[in-house]
Amino acid sequence: MVFYKGESGTLLGYDIVRESIAIRQRVGYLAQDPRFYEQMTARETLRFAARFFYAGPTAAIEDRVVEALDLVGLTGKADRPIRGFSGGERQRLGIAQAQINHPDVLILDEPAASLDPLGRRDVLEIMQRLRQSTTIFYSTHLLDDVQRVSDRVAILKQGELIAQAPIDALLAGSDKVTYELTMQGETQAAYTRLTQQPWVSTIKVEALPDRTIWQVAVNDERTAQAQLVALVTADGLVNVIGFGRKQYELEDIFVSLIEEKNHAS
Repeated sequence: MVFYKGESGTLLGYDIVRESIAIRQRVGYLAQDPRFYEQMTARETLRFAARFFYAGPTAAIEDRVVEALDLVGLTGKADRPIRGFSGGERQRLGIAQAQINHPDVLILDEPAASLDPLGRRDVLEIMQRLRQSTTIFYSTHLLDDVQRVSDRVAILKQGELIAQAPIDALLAGSDKVTYELTMQGETQAAYTRLTQQPWVSTIKVEALPDRTIWQVAVNDERTAQAQLVALVTADGLVNVIGFGRKQYELEDIFVSLIEEKNHAS
């Protein structure tokens, strides 16, 4: 979709220098802090934006405006001046305006960064619906949001691309499978038994007042599934109260990649 070389590139098959007008007709954009004419209503704002793209009958434009208002949940406030809108409502109106032309690519700059939890939820739900028909390209530092709505993630450090992959691939972590065990009891002998196993790579220990948590990295997943818990509980001194494959969060992956990059520099 996007190709770049030197001082040129293409987007949707169009040259970004020579065919920028054609690109703009097929791209929607929402700034991090969208601005509006405060005295205008949401309906008037979308009607104004739509006329940059549509020259058809007035009724068809009005239908598109109604559709956009419904998409972002602003039908009930369509005829109120924007000056009275909350931050979340402004952001939803901004998304409606950005996609008024049914763009092939929708570019969003920090779409939920300044919103409260309810506002963020509303924006993410809209993005979930839009992604069914539009490619959404957005920047954010809210990694929980990325994990909820993204298919593919690119991680940048000071403008340099350090990772790019489908979200599932990133969340899988490294090549090593890691299991997390939560235990109660005396774990020292169990620790010794595990470290003697050739399929155990590393054991990370977190000792809490009422329990111990191990993260056991293994190089043989099948053997680990069959033997790990049995080895830990072999002497009857340990009670395993939680066991499963470790589920990585995107924040864990992000920090790990940035640290690796720093060490390599």
